[in-house]
Amino acid sequence: MDVRFLRLREGAVIPEVPHAGDAGTDLITLDAVRLEPGERALVGTGLALEIPEGFAGLILPRSGLASRHGVTCANAPGLIDAGYRGEIRVALVNLDPREPYEVRSGDRVAQLLITPVPALRFVEVDTLGESTRGVGGFGSSGR
Repeated sequence: MDVRFLRLREGAVIPEVPHAGDAGTDLITLDAVRLEPGERALVGTGLALEIPEGFAGLILPRSGLASRHGVTCANAPGLIDAGYRGEIRVALVNLDPREPYEVRSGDRVAQLLITPVPALRFVEVDTLGESTRGVGGFGSSGR
């Protein structure tokens, strides 16, 4: 599937799927920022995408960044609707309680997954069908 894009800033890196069969592509920031413990920041990619109708983009954390440094996406997954045409930005947060983290221009900060989304129509009813789960939630299935 082709995904059209614009480079909004000089140096923006064209997304590419690194290996055949990979689901996502890395998002590379152009911004440099120091994330103190517990601090959040929005970093930009310099790219705008034209995600095809019937699809959405999900911004997901990079596992290595999270496991080695405690830096992840603050709103994971971030949602990019097909109609959005602004710069793709990533909300990062440093969850490490002690160490700051330096985000450098050119760093891979998140992954983008483009996935199909069904067309939804909500229908009001008088009752809902039975299920084995019922109304159980918020830990009702055990530890």
